[in-house]
Amino acid sequence: MDITTLLPFAAAFFVFAASPGPDNMTIVARTISGGAASGIPYGAGTLVGILIFLVLATLGLSIVAAKMAVVMTALRYGGAAYLIWMGIRLWTAIPVVPASQPVSNRRGLLATFATGIALNLGNPKMPLFYVALLPNVVGASLNTSDLGVLAAVILIVEAVVIGGHVLLAGRARGLLRTPAIVRRVNRAAGGVMIGAGVAVVATR
Repeated sequence: MDITTLLPFAAAFFVFAASPGPDNMTIVARTISGGAASGIPYGAGTLVGILIFLVLATLGLSIVAAKMAVVMTALRYGGAAYLIWMGIRLWTAIPVVPASQPVSNRRGLLATFATGIALNLGNPKMPLFYVALLPNVVGASLNTSDLGVLAAVILIVEAVVIGGHVLLAGRARGLLRTPAIVRRVNRAAGGVMIGAGVAVVATR
């Protein structure tokens, strides 16, 4: 696989990954409310979901995945419900200035990570994205070496996209100096997460 094939794939995937959507909004909201240690696990979960679909597409199973309507719907609704629940908790949380706010516990981070995976596996656009992109940009047949190269490209692109969102949100978090400001930001971030969950449910 040469550079003339990888560059179009990387460009197309960057547009797909960086475009506004529930995932990026959730990463920003989680980072603002809980710091990078809260936003990064969700981003890592989305990355795992993306890589799973890459493997399925390489094996020719992405069309089968697209047909698993019941499973995909259950994953999407379950992940959306968790996002909405987190948003409600954030909206009603007692405001704590970041300097004195405890780090999220491991169980909470694992749940956030799992939510990122579930929402991506339940995203009906993911199989269609790969079905359209891989044959047209990369070619119809891929071997194990090609899969590794594409996975590396995805990792690099997602590191830039997720890292950029976390960095910008982290800087905004640094402006939280008083409980009153924290309360307003928590409610804004909670509203974003609730909106992201609703948007996921509304996706067809």
